[in-house]
Amino acid sequence: LGLGVFTLLIGIYNYDRSIAELQNKASNTADLAAVSLAEPIWTFDDAALLGIAAAILLDSDVQGIQVAKKGEAESGLERIRLGNPANSFAELIKNKSNILTTSTIKRQGEEIGTVQLVTSTDKVLSMIHYTSALIAVFALGLVVMLSGFIWLLGRKIIQRPINSLRKSADELASGNLTYPINTRRTDELGSLALSFDKMRNSIRQMLAVIEEHNRTLEDKILIRTAELRQKTNDINSMLQNMRQGIFTIAHGGVIHPEYSSYLGEIFETQQIATQPACGFLFAGSSITSDTLAQVEAALDALIGEDAMNFEFNSHLLITEYTKTVGLGQQKILELDWNPVVDCDGYIGKMMVTVRDVTEFKALQKETELQKEQLEIIGQILAVSQEKLLEFVDSSYAFMDENKTLIESTTAKDSEVIATLFRNMHTIKGNARTYGFNYVTDRVHEAETAYSLMRSHADYPWSQADLLEQLQSARACVARYADVFQSKLAGYAENSTKVQAIVLEKMMQAVECLNDSSELHDYQNSIYLIRAEANNLKYESVDEMLKGIVSALPSIAQQLDKLPPKVQLLDNRILLKKEIVPVLRNVFMHIFRNSLDHGLESKAARIVAGKNSYGTINIEVRKSEDALTFQFSDDGKGLALDHIYAKACAEGKVDPQQKLSDEAIAEMIFMSGLSTAQAVTDVSGRGVGMDAVRKFLHKHFGDISIVFTGPAVRGFRPFQLLITLPPSMGTQTILPHIQLVTHKGALLKENNLKWAA
Repeated sequence: LGLGVFTLLIGIYNYDRSIAELQNKASNTADLAAVSLAEPIWTFDDAALLGIAAAILLDSDVQGIQVAKKGEAESGLERIRLGNPANSFAELIKNKSNILTTSTIKRQGEEIGTVQLVTSTDKVLSMIHYTSALIAVFALGLVVMLSGFIWLLGRKIIQRPINSLRKSADELASGNLTYPINTRRTDELGSLALSFDKMRNSIRQMLAVIEEHNRTLEDKILIRTAELRQKTNDINSMLQNMRQGIFTIAHGGVIHPEYSSYLGEIFETQQIATQPACGFLFAGSSITSDTLAQVEAALDALIGEDAMNFEFNSHLLITEYTKTVGLGQQKILELDWNPVVDCDGYIGKMMVTVRDVTEFKALQKETELQKEQLEIIGQILAVSQEKLLEFVDSSYAFMDENKTLIESTTAKDSEVIATLFRNMHTIKGNARTYGFNYVTDRVHEAETAYSLMRSHADYPWSQADLLEQLQSARACVARYADVFQSKLAGYAENSTKVQAIVLEKMMQAVECLNDSSELHDYQNSIYLIRAEANNLKYESVDEMLKGIVSALPSIAQQLDKLPPKVQLLDNRILLKKEIVPVLRNVFMHIFRNSLDHGLESKAARIVAGKNSYGTINIEVRKSEDALTFQFSDDGKGLALDHIYAKACAEGKVDPQQKLSDEAIAEMIFMSGLSTAQAVTDVSGRGVGMDAVRKFLHKHFGDISIVFTGPAVRGFRPFQLLITLPPSMGTQTILPHIQLVTHKGALLKENNLKWAA
């Protein structure tokens, strides 16, 4: 290729140089002719012109000559070389292979004519073609000689060693590991031969190892076969004897033929293998069609896909459901789903473990019922028989009233709803006071429904739903009564002992008297008999408040406050037992409101310069006109501004109307009005003080507010004054007793000195 390019370049160079020389020669010839023709043209010597033209045509390259005088249209002389096919000088000029050269004829510096020569390039081209052919032939011969030399050299130096190496490789491939390999060369072929030799040695070593393995392979196969047979037997034994149903779901969602025999007992069928897994598991079950479609889609997204998909879709797989099998028997089944992952990390199958937990769930439910019963027994034992029966009776009374109101009311009535709510809120407060948690939770559901009806105008009045909620709450109270009667035998034995002790004390008071007894002995006996009689007919104020006060630490904890200190001055007054349930309901609401609205938090009290815990004071007095209870605390007082603003916002008072502090204070007894920031389990539904006044009115009592100081920043200190008919209590001749409790612990102060 290089020689061909060189030949081309030489030809181009020769052509350019020859053409240039030809043009130069033509130019010189034209100039010489112009000089020679000057005189003949001037003298009009035609013979001289022809002679000069003939002399110029002697040059073989000149093909024609034309001489023209200045100012003449036609040429004066025109000659063409003999043998040229052109007929005229004009045709010579048209031939592109010819060169036209023009020169001016001058005489004494003036132009008298022109001479034109046509020179042919054929001779030059022929010479160039000949030269190029010679060079091409030389180059071709050189290429042939060089190729032959390379072929001979490659055959001797390269092909023979490669053939030898190929022969060695063929022998090695055929298994002849003894064939000699020439490794003496130091070039690349020698390195390749060394690699072949190393490979041969490695093959020899591998064959030795394989031969050694082959000698022990049969024994190993026998041992491994025995092990596999044992494992297979163990797996089959497990599948036949385990008390769980195990099977795998193959591609297409069908059950694999291998499964545990207990699976047939669970589903009471032997038609298991190759069945669609979802149809087999969930036909006749509690699973809805939408859920079943989700399970099928999840299985399609798992089997044959990456194991990571199990983490994303496992929540769609059912883990527990109820299925009807056999002759209508219902079973509760638990499912465990586990992917069977191959070596590439793809799920080949899904293994499913089925457990029949019907009996377990029944036992679990029974255990929960027994646990609940034990908790109820513990709650009952924490209170006295009298308080329990009082709670049950009062709850039934409130529920009976609610039932009558619901059955007699066909449309929504705000007064009826307020009464329903007040009664149910009181039951819940009493249940929380005594720690009857199950009653508290169940009653709270009904109370919430009443609250929604009261606060939402579009909430419907449904007698059926309300009666159902009421019956559910009553059944919960009845369960406490049933447990009390059936499991604790109504405290019968303990009750008999109490009555026997009272009679024994009365008999002792009488038996100590005789004919020689003095007046003070009779007085003492009468005092003892009267005291025991009062224990049967009356109850002390501290006994009436004991359950409520003991619940205060729990209520304070809910409100994030410290338990208050409660001081009671009873002035030796006993209460008739028929009024005790009413007063318990009353003080239950009053204590809760005091703790929620009156007493501040620990931080607020410290900022105000008070003790970190609050103090509640109760004093009982009896006169000829009334039995009174004075209740007060050292809290922030009554929020008069807040009460007035809340009443205006709820449309209970005209904002333009100016009211006295006493009139504003009376608003706390309005139904539904509460100053709490949020509704809690303690208060905030606007029912407490309304219920208190309603309870007292039923027993010819009342409650009022008495201010004890001026208002400070919208809060005014006060005390609650509760009045009852004087016949509801009696004053004993016992020494003066003041009761103090703090953090739920009761302390007695006798004659203003600590006793215990």
